[in-house]
Amino acid sequence: MNRTSILMLTAASFSAAAGQLLFKVGASGRQQLADFVNLPIIAGLFLYGIGTVMWIYALSSQKLVNVYVFTALTFVLVYAAGIVLLKEQVSGPAMVGIGLVLCGLYLITG
Repeated sequence: MNRTSILMLTAASFSAAAGQLLFKVGASGRQQLADFVNLPIIAGLFLYGIGTVMWIYALSSQKLVNVYVFTALTFVLVYAAGIVLLKEQVSGPAMVGIGLVLCGLYLITG
């Protein structure tokens, strides 16, 4: 996989992760359907959409099996953001799992 594709997919993962984080912020404490139409959710949809467009563009020149691996990076980024920004709890086994995911991403794209 070329450097441009890796950079684009990394940016797409960051964009999707930021969108997911904004979804959480916008959804927290909401119960009524109308309450889910708010700035964090709208911004999250925008960022997630940008990530999707970059993802689709990468699919135009790369194998699906290589592109799809970057979904794992999105999971890692969302997990890290949950810990750092939302102060969610972390466990030792989960951190080992995150490390294994990153190693797998390196092995597949390397």
